[in-house]
Amino acid sequence: MFFNSIAFLLFLPTVFFLYWFLLKRSQKYQNILLLVASYFFYGWWDYRFLLLIALSTLIDYSIGLKLEKETVYKKRKYFLAVSLIFNLGMLGFFKYYNFFIESWLDSWAILGFKMHASTMQIILPVGISFYTFQTLSYTIDVYRKKLKPTRNFINFATFVAFFPQLVAGPIERAANLLPQFSVKRTFNLERAKSGIHLIIWGLFKKVVIADGCATYVNAIFDNYQDLNTLTLIIGAVYFAFQIYGDFSGYSDIAIGTARLFGFELMQNFNYPYFSRDVAEFWRRWHISLSTWFRDYLYIPLGGSRTSTFKKVRNVFIIFLVSGFWHGANWTFIIWGALHALFFIPLLITNKNRKYTNQVAEHKAIPSFRELINMLITFVLVTLAWVFFRADSITVAFNYIKRLFTNFSFNIEYLSIENYSIEMLFLIGVFIFIEWLNKHTEHPFLGKFKWFKIIGVILMLLIFGVYSNHQEFIYFQF
Repeated sequence: MFFNSIAFLLFLPTVFFLYWFLLKRSQKYQNILLLVASYFFYGWWDYRFLLLIALSTLIDYSIGLKLEKETVYKKRKYFLAVSLIFNLGMLGFFKYYNFFIESWLDSWAILGFKMHASTMQIILPVGISFYTFQTLSYTIDVYRKKLKPTRNFINFATFVAFFPQLVAGPIERAANLLPQFSVKRTFNLERAKSGIHLIIWGLFKKVVIADGCATYVNAIFDNYQDLNTLTLIIGAVYFAFQIYGDFSGYSDIAIGTARLFGFELMQNFNYPYFSRDVAEFWRRWHISLSTWFRDYLYIPLGGSRTSTFKKVRNVFIIFLVSGFWHGANWTFIIWGALHALFFIPLLITNKNRKYTNQVAEHKAIPSFRELINMLITFVLVTLAWVFFRADSITVAFNYIKRLFTNFSFNIEYLSIENYSIEMLFLIGVFIFIEWLNKHTEHPFLGKFKWFKIIGVILMLLIFGVYSNHQEFIYFQF
């Protein structure tokens, strides 16, 4: 079920009414309702994959209890290994089986041996990368004795399948979200208003910015061989805003929806395109994933408190794994490697923590140096996005090659009109709104609140893309 669908428009108020008006006296029944609603929400795509969530839930719940009782180190490692093998094995099979088979055959083909093998057309379950990482963090934290396992199966099952963030995050830690199912929740009007504001802003990012850009991005990437530098630049920039609007829009809707039911999810984006270097970008982009890798992979590898060689190695591992997490294609691995190359000079020179404050803090406009740094960072990130968007490495390299060799800046007409002045205007408005509100969670805070809300709703109605229904990009991950 998509957040930007009629089905969800009917689903959400129904669950909200049952939750607050019929079951408000019973926390237990509220949790049961959320669990049933979450399974219904996920089963809307394909009910067969509900078994995977149920199995993951049952195994990690049981292992958590076993880890609490077990004191023998080897046995504790065994139980942890069972969780890792099951969750990563399930993820690897559904997401990477065909990728490994095809890569194996391609490797032999390079050596002159042509091999043929039939591969199964395995359907990728929506959100599998997100909920497997969420359950893994629970098991690992229990193993490390940083978290006591829950004995309430309903609470744990609802934590795993919680519908607002089930299919595209944020990837929640059990220490933050799980205890929220155990406390009595009372309706808070201000919190609910805040949730609705986030939902409206998230929908604007999705159906106006992301889906508006998508039409042009698809046309430009599909016809890049025949297009000039100006068009290819605009195609790359449009994709940068498409993926940001799409993913951060989903996160805003997820956080806002959870807030309607009395839950607080972690912030997943913090104005990443105002970053002054790539290290700052990764502290602001997909925060739940980058902190997951930091805590469960980077630090266990030694983090940055080790030799220079190992620090560089650890950074490469983190970014390559992050790229591979995103999808079974070499383009994602190259995307991760590029970010590692952008990040390593900052690490070696100890400048990776240089920018931890807000850009232009307490100022209306950035300094010239900040502006240049933001532009350079945006250019580097946008170049890497070309690999993320391209269907293959060949397409990505050819796109970038043509970008730097076909120096023509004439406006070209595609079947979808020329770039659409309307779309450029909307991106400009979006950047302006975000800049003015970069110190706040969303733009509907402070002065002129209702003016801003009405303005965004009007843009949703006038400029929103509702035909050619666009699913969220991160559903494929």
